[in-house]
Amino acid sequence: MADLETLDDAVAAAAFRRLVRHLRHRQDAQNIDLMGLAGFCRNCLSDWVEEADGTITKDAAREIIYGMPYAQWKAAHHSEATPEQLERMRQSVAKNA
Repeated sequence: MADLETLDDAVAAAAFRRLVRHLRHRQDAQNIDLMGLAGFCRNCLSDWVEEADGTITKDAAREIIYGMPYAQWKAAHHSEATPEQLERMRQSVAKNA
């Protein structure tokens, strides 16, 4: 079985960048739906970038992930969550603990 910790950093970085490019392309995939299915979203990725770097700001990390300032992305692509989406997210995030 392959070990995640031995994965070459360049390979991991390439895969991460491909994931970010995919999420930038699929702007129709709402964060609330990603949270409901997988327990993470673009904001989580940006938080992880911020934590991993230690010097980058939250706004800068979000701009890396979204490809634009978060407020701009939110204004253009965000829709209000339904009660059903919020409940799916709550259940999904509970599995992260």
